[in-house]
Amino acid sequence: MSGSPNTRAGGHPPATPERASSLGAADQPRPAAGAASVAALAGRHVAVTRPAHQAGELVRAIVALGGEAVPFPVLEIADIADPAALRAVAARLDDYHLAVFVSANAVRKALGHILPQRSWPARLCVATVGGGSARELERHGIAGVIAPQGRSDSEALLDLPELAAAEVAGKSVLIFRGDGGRELLGDTLAARGARVDYVECYRRRRPAGDGSALLRLWARGQLDAITVTSSEGLRNLVDMAGSRGRAMLQDTPLFVPHARIGEQARALGLRRVVLTAAGDEGLAQGLAHYFAAVTGKGS
Repeated sequence: MSGSPNTRAGGHPPATPERASSLGAADQPRPAAGAASVAALAGRHVAVTRPAHQAGELVRAIVALGGEAVPFPVLEIADIADPAALRAVAARLDDYHLAVFVSANAVRKALGHILPQRSWPARLCVATVGGGSARELERHGIAGVIAPQGRSDSEALLDLPELAAAEVAGKSVLIFRGDGGRELLGDTLAARGARVDYVECYRRRRPAGDGSALLRLWARGQLDAITVTSSEGLRNLVDMAGSRGRAMLQDTPLFVPHARIGEQARALGLRRVVLTAAGDEGLAQGLAHYFAAVTGKGS
């Protein structure tokens, strides 16, 4: 199983442009390339809902664009209660043809247990769902990772030729994931003839706090946008905002890097969903383009 070169990762006017109210043609991902004005987000307050340990890159990007980032984690990543299965699989890595990591958290948590026990098998191919996870693997010394470019999800990974039926049929695949993860990846690989095993290496949980911090910001007129990067995080955000915050959520621009998250947001009654390109860079550029347009309309 070998990878092709293309898949190896290496006081403001109101923010109410009509075209940002749905996930129609006008809300396709904003281009991530190109320089945005360093003042594009001047005076704007943007909530970053990533887990605290993963928020740094997006926070820095927002600040670099002149904005004020407001950390508001809606997910916590915790160790699994019993790591015995994870430790055991370390001894059996040589039995597999392909290891798939579903997220950067899976990389950190799994390799945090495995690498102190043994080195990564040289012949074991590695795949993941996007560039951020691929970079995390590289930081752990694993290069030549199979990963999609642009989109970051299981569907994009499954579209790669390296995971076609002709490549995976009869092969053993190990998927590193969090508790209760999506079944699409494993089910599809199994349907293509692969023998699939899962190992859970972290838990996701909702933080203990509520939405009081957001309510205070809304009351002061200091919350211009919210970024959300997962469907579970979106559900937690709505729950944490509570009944008092729900109406405010409906009228606050919500920036998401994946159409699936946007669709779920609209199903939850959130009206101002803006779809951006993938990753933190895509979110930052989407924020910059959106508020540059808003400022232009208000000038």
